[in-house]
Amino acid sequence: MKQFPICALFGCYVLLVLTQLSCADTKSPKWAATSVEEASPDFQIQGEYSGILGEGSDDPLKYGVQVIALGEGAFQAVGYPGGLPGDGWNQEKKVTVDSKKNGTVISFQSEDGRGDLEDGKITIFDAEGNKVGVLNKVERKSPTLGKQAPEGATVLFDSNQAEKTVKNFKNGRITEDGLLKEGVTSNKTFKDGHLHLEFQLPFMPQARGQGRSNSGCYVLGRYEVQILDSFGLEGKDNECGGIYKLGAPSVNMCLPPLAWQTYDIDFQSAKYDTDGNKTAKARITVKHNGVTVQDDREIDEPTPGGTNKDEAMAGPLFLQDHSNPVRFRNIWVIEK
Repeated sequence: MKQFPICALFGCYVLLVLTQLSCADTKSPKWAATSVEEASPDFQIQGEYSGILGEGSDDPLKYGVQVIALGEGAFQAVGYPGGLPGDGWNQEKKVTVDSKKNGTVISFQSEDGRGDLEDGKITIFDAEGNKVGVLNKVERKSPTLGKQAPEGATVLFDSNQAEKTVKNFKNGRITEDGLLKEGVTSNKTFKDGHLHLEFQLPFMPQARGQGRSNSGCYVLGRYEVQILDSFGLEGKDNECGGIYKLGAPSVNMCLPPLAWQTYDIDFQSAKYDTDGNKTAKARITVKHNGVTVQDDREIDEPTPGGTNKDEAMAGPLFLQDHSNPVRFRNIWVIEK
């Protein structure tokens, strides 16, 4: 058996430890938790809160708040009069306030009043300091989460049969718990149909913008429905539910990271006559977590970064690798 110098072994050990410390650096924008167990304590605070302000009065108001973890005990709260997005908010006024954890309480102060977050609830006070209501933490789920593939559908990936169905993708890779990793292209191609896709965004509190849980669902390999941790953001074309560079979602339905989310997408290829002239543009309808965010939108041209630009061809499902550990499960297509 070959003997290795003790200094060489020690050097390898030090390198291994430094590598592990680097990967576990929660202050790095690239740090990502793919499970609740890996996430920092701030993850338990982040989320959605909902309740009634002025309950029992002549003018009660349903109110929702999304609390976003920004790393190192910092948070941002976005308040929605009428209720959370997709649950009553009228998409007009909203209130955005930053704060930092101080002991066990996080106080969000605005000109309209104050919200104190503690023990899984937000107590709301008006500008004069009077208590007007309590918002409790809620966990919303998509109504199509876990929807099984109907008869005749093409199952592209099933986490219950991960080893088998991962073979339906080029570069298919799975995690130890049977989830599909990003950066894959389906072997099968399609023209018109309905796609069901379930995805999970990692928790990346230090990251911002396009660096926060970025991937993309390229329908037909050429039209990107953006995947991004845009929880609590404005809802732009380069955020979750947007057709990248072509159209913003009608409402930002992104749930907090590590929650399982759904895309249900109806897609129609561009049409051509026998002479090769385009007679109709491609069209896409997107439901994000059960809410229509793109309604029969015409697509003028393919999104950059896809697998092909020839709109006359059938195309695959391409799930983009943008260096963030986005996970997928329960993917199927009904061809029309």
